[in-house]
Amino acid sequence: MREPAFLKRNKDKWQGYEQKLELLDEMSPDDQAEMYIELTDDLSYARTFYPQSNTVNYLNSLAARLHQAIYKNKKEDRNRFKEFWQVEVPTLMYEHRDKLLLAFVIFAVSIFIGALSTLNDETFVRLILSDQYVNATIENIESGDPLAVYKKSTQSEMFLGITINNIRVSFMAFVAGIILSFGTGLILFMNGVMVGSFFGFFYKNGILTTSLSGVFIHGALELSAIVIAGMAGFVMGNSILFPGTYSRLHSFKNGVKDGLKIVISLVPIFIAAGFLESFVTRHYQSSWLLNLFIIVVSFAFIIYYFIIYPNSLNVSQSTDSEIKID
Repeated sequence: MREPAFLKRNKDKWQGYEQKLELLDEMSPDDQAEMYIELTDDLSYARTFYPQSNTVNYLNSLAARLHQAIYKNKKEDRNRFKEFWQVEVPTLMYEHRDKLLLAFVIFAVSIFIGALSTLNDETFVRLILSDQYVNATIENIESGDPLAVYKKSTQSEMFLGITINNIRVSFMAFVAGIILSFGTGLILFMNGVMVGSFFGFFYKNGILTTSLSGVFIHGALELSAIVIAGMAGFVMGNSILFPGTYSRLHSFKNGVKDGLKIVISLVPIFIAAGFLESFVTRHYQSSWLLNLFIIVVSFAFIIYYFIIYPNSLNVSQSTDSEIKID
């Protein structure tokens, strides 16, 4: 059978499988098994006759998702917490990795714009960060402690306020995605311009290295988490714009669910960032080696858990699916 005929014969069935993935809890074990067998039979056929085609990739991905969904539904409740961190969040990060890239690009470009604007216009940083903040920072620079702002409040008060604010910003970036992703992009842009203005201001005053080594003690986690929260907003917003084979309402529900899971996974990250900002950043002048160690470990964790591990998990799931098929 030619591939176009194979696709035409089975297209509706495969689209039905995609929709049934969201309703596995309502299906009997026999129906689940039958659906899995039919799908893997189609995959085996495609691998035999169209080994290099996109059809094989599509069916293999669908089989892996089905296998994971069935496996997940068979987990006991006591393993739910472990399943969330080990499988669900990394799987969502892989499935929506294009939104993560989009969020990162917007944030990075906005940082560049903020820094460039500050370097070319002395009044820009005051517009973004306020006269009060700029004047206070200039006084701190002259006194030899440019990041003294992190020592103004008590550690416990600072920890509580910063953590709550960061979580609030992340949920705002997520919820703003309902405005067809535009709201999320705007929040990422505004925060990026603010960060860029901050670093541009320190660069003009000749202390960029000091500011980076101090701010990134907590900023490595905090700024990374803001980008990932933006990704969650794009997941929800794009579910409205691009519903695929689902109805727009059904796609939106899936987008809300997936995005919310991603945002919830960031809560421990913001707590850790708040702790570092409140209890560690104020001691940024003590040891640059310690600063560097914290920054490297923080970025390594973010890159591994949210990028490398999701990719390796997808590969292992696909391999496991193919082994079962064979």
